[in-house]
Amino acid sequence: MELARKLAILADAAKYDASCASSGSKRSRSSKDMLGDTNGVGICHSYTPDGRCVSLLKLLLTNYCIYDCRFCVNRVSSDPPRARFTVDEVVWLTVEFYKRNYIEGLFLSSGIIQSPDYTMERLAEIARRLREVEKFNGYIHLKAIPGADPALLDRAGRHCDRLSANIELPTDEDLQSFAPEKTIETVDLTMSCIKDKRDESRAERKVSRKAPKFAPAGQSTQLIVGATPSTDTTILAQSSRLYIQHKLKRVYYSAFSPIPHADGQLPATTPPLIREHRLYQADWLMRFYGYTASEITTPDNPDLSLNLDPKHAWALRNPDFFPIDINKASRKALLRIPGIGVRNVNRIVKARKSKRLKLADLRTFRVALNRAQAFIVAADWSPPDPINDPLNHEEEKTADTLKHAPEPARTKHLHDAGTAALFGEF
Repeated sequence: MELARKLAILADAAKYDASCASSGSKRSRSSKDMLGDTNGVGICHSYTPDGRCVSLLKLLLTNYCIYDCRFCVNRVSSDPPRARFTVDEVVWLTVEFYKRNYIEGLFLSSGIIQSPDYTMERLAEIARRLREVEKFNGYIHLKAIPGADPALLDRAGRHCDRLSANIELPTDEDLQSFAPEKTIETVDLTMSCIKDKRDESRAERKVSRKAPKFAPAGQSTQLIVGATPSTDTTILAQSSRLYIQHKLKRVYYSAFSPIPHADGQLPATTPPLIREHRLYQADWLMRFYGYTASEITTPDNPDLSLNLDPKHAWALRNPDFFPIDINKASRKALLRIPGIGVRNVNRIVKARKSKRLKLADLRTFRVALNRAQAFIVAADWSPPDPINDPLNHEEEKTADTLKHAPEPARTKHLHDAGTAALFGEF
């Protein structure tokens, strides 16, 4: 099969993996002949923590797979066009795409060929060849195959920036029903191995800065949303456990996409994309705002509201917590105010050292006062009835628009909203 045809098949097959990012890594140049770096500004677009966009060549090594995960288009019982790269071909493509300024890094996943060890060995060899032979110094993200030998994971982590072992579904019951060859225990063992290797590497580098790094950008995973009846409560509880137990950098949420000739137990339509967006917002609350998974949803409402962001919903459920005096409250309390993000909380804490803040000061900070005003006390403002706050009509309108908009419009809006959340307007 021609290389161009393989590229078309395997690049398209890689689009279902959302756990693709290039943040958190920085590689120094050991010599002048190193090719590429992880800090430049540039076929997959990803974003660094400071908002820069970088381009990654996103591929599957192969879309052959010995597993029969019912939600996966590449399962063994499916019949899409199949292809498989050799190690040489992936290395050549990465270098040539970089030289033409198309990409700045590589995201490489794969179906399972023969066994987890056989597949992981080839992924690790590609990373080794790029680093040691081609002197490629750009970003490399490899898929860690659950169940692979720890020695192979160690080899891969020494040459790549990030590893990700996808858990896919939030419970063992879900996996047993739709991916019987996988278990959460197997994924946990792989994630634990990566975490232990990273801990060892950091300890070694405290002794000698010449000690090799191990997956310096950490590890991530992906959860499919809407393929099973699991609630948002279950999904967030699993994400919280992974963050705490394995120190993951990110959990990515991917709305289930119906596939050809799908199993009858799977939904016939994709869930509202706004549900995926709400899960990302809830994820940020856990990671940066001090919320626990158990307080974001309730037993009576185990799924996140599609009409209201989870921070605003929590505020309405907890009227006794408000109003909050922005000139006196702790940083932890300020982070609970709807419409005020991490960046603006830091600005408030710094600015109130020199004066008492008024609403005009918050407007200068570009605080979303349409959401925050009902929940705060300022030097010139006290809300008459802080919690008798109807559902935010702007949120309702946004949710309704997203549920009915064509796919490109929905995707663009969510990207813009995610960017706003990233920079502290959440």
